[in-house]
Amino acid sequence: MKGFRKNLIFVTLGIISPISFHSLKVNAGSFGAEIFCTMRDGGNDHESSWDAAYTYIKKQKGGIFKVSPKQAAAQITESVIRDRETFSYCVEYLDKLHPNRKLIRDLEKEEERQEKEAKDRESKRKRLEKELEETNEEFSDETLERYSY
Repeated sequence: MKGFRKNLIFVTLGIISPISFHSLKVNAGSFGAEIFCTMRDGGNDHESSWDAAYTYIKKQKGGIFKVSPKQAAAQITESVIRDRETFSYCVEYLDKLHPNRKLIRDLEKEEERQEKEAKDRESKRKRLEKELEETNEEFSDETLERYSY
């Protein structure tokens, strides 16, 4: 009978604890959204508002695993969408939380292409300098002197 009670306690804790952690996550995301939206509406820039909200969400989450910026942004977005009446002024700021991933990839590719071109130009310049030095070494001072008869 004691073994049954022990198992019942563990099963009960196993069921209750995820529910309480989930509600903590929802509350953290909701208040994180409130922080973000209030700061943005108050005239603060995106970075400071995002940092404040993300720091709060990370702090409230607790546990072993950290909240990634993508997860925090998703929590804020979810809270704003779920409670549109309260956060109606905040919808316009959500695009900054989820930047255009394709645009970012394109910019990174362009930057890589420019770096590669710069390296290619540098290697060509070095190769030409080396060839010029080799060519100059082939000529002696006598052949370069114009008036040597």
